[in-house]
Amino acid sequence: MKLLGFFLVFGMTFGGLIMTAGFEKAMHLLMGVILPATPGELVIIMGCAFAAFMVANSMDTIKGSIKYMNCMVKPFEYNKEDYVELLSMMFSVFKLARSKGFLALEPHVENPSESELFSQFPKFHGNHHAVEFMCDYFRIISLGNEDPAQIGSLMDKEIEQISHHEHHPGHAVHHMAEGIPALGIVAAVLGVIKTMASISEPPEVLGKLIGGALVGTFLGVWLSYGMVGPLALAMTEKADSKVMYYKVMRAGIVAFLGGAAPQVAVEFARKALPHNLQPSFLELEEILNELPAPTA
Repeated sequence: MKLLGFFLVFGMTFGGLIMTAGFEKAMHLLMGVILPATPGELVIIMGCAFAAFMVANSMDTIKGSIKYMNCMVKPFEYNKEDYVELLSMMFSVFKLARSKGFLALEPHVENPSESELFSQFPKFHGNHHAVEFMCDYFRIISLGNEDPAQIGSLMDKEIEQISHHEHHPGHAVHHMAEGIPALGIVAAVLGVIKTMASISEPPEVLGKLIGGALVGTFLGVWLSYGMVGPLALAMTEKADSKVMYYKVMRAGIVAFLGGAAPQVAVEFARKALPHNLQPSFLELEEILNELPAPTA
């Protein structure tokens, strides 16, 4: 849908031009003025925008921004099936801890890459950061700190840091989008300077030069609000979906430490999900009942 939206931005822009100017006139403007001026204007606008982006951001943010570009084809990091797997994993962990104590989790949290328990859930097991998040807290718990308030507070702080890290690429691209209209004005001013240097030319030539200069203003506003700005919002939306994974784990772990039974703790985690990703109570219950009994 997001790629379709970009195509619609193109279609509505130039479709509207055709509707207002007529097909022949629109093609004349497009081929005679807009397209010839576009390459140079793009170099000024987007070249300066990317250069400023490099100055303003760390290499980690730049790499993260490139990585987040896949939000156009994969808007969300996790789907409903991924969360069903996460809830199933949490249920197995909680059930093992309830039946055999937190020390029974030690082999799994100390060596998660070889854990038979975690390997039953490949999406979670392949997520290094999520596995590390889960294991770190169960290490703390196994050392004797089972206070849900303290663990929950510590989780909140870490999730806040994760959120800041994941959202930074989207915020950085958004700031770049805000500067692109001003860079369009820079390109337009340079076009006007070029036009003034040719003031002795006939009106037909001056008209094309002025039109070419105004292409810079058009591209600056169009790229900012029609392309780069929406891309930044899509990146932020994907970051939200990444952070949600950790919030679900937090809800379940804190509920379990508070004394909830494994299935009740998983229900707390399920209710932390947005409705479009949330399995029903009966659907999840059926899946949990089919899980094999966890072994130490």
